[in-house]
Amino acid sequence: MNKIIGNKVVLRPITLKDTSNIVKWRNNPSVKKNFIFRETFTAEIHNNWINTQVKSGKVVQYIILEKSTNTPVGSVYFRDVDKVNNSAEFGIFIGEDSARGKGLGGEATKLFVNFGFNNLNLHRISLRLLKGNDVAYKAYAAAGFKKEGVFKDMVFLDGKYCDIIFMSVLKK
Repeated sequence: MNKIIGNKVVLRPITLKDTSNIVKWRNNPSVKKNFIFRETFTAEIHNNWINTQVKSGKVVQYIILEKSTNTPVGSVYFRDVDKVNNSAEFGIFIGEDSARGKGLGGEATKLFVNFGFNNLNLHRISLRLLKGNDVAYKAYAAAGFKKEGVFKDMVFLDGKYCDIIFMSVLKK
């Protein structure tokens, strides 16, 4: 698969060479707090993910590069790619604290959603986020995602039950 080039970001397919960055980013407290899966992330977990999920096509994952510096700053992915129903679940994280607030995640989201519709033939892209993650919610809404519902007390994190918001966008 080829690179996806935007104004602020370049997206490129993930490789095993990205393991150290992924491990560092997924263990960054500012990233981890927005994930439902909060166990310590290891190279073994990531390598297993690449070998069983990415290589099988169940996941399509790219690295986000800040275009002006060509620096890796995060990742974007589709998981649970369903080729029968043409659907997938979207995920993104900006792992470098210094890269936040620059619009990189918003642009990466829009580019990757368009890639999903136009290159992967997806019809429906969904996502889940923790209620209270307002920055992400606004970015997803700007990319066309619509709120479908809230699952009350769906997960137990940090000693309390948390709501999960479900959103989706359909191919026009």
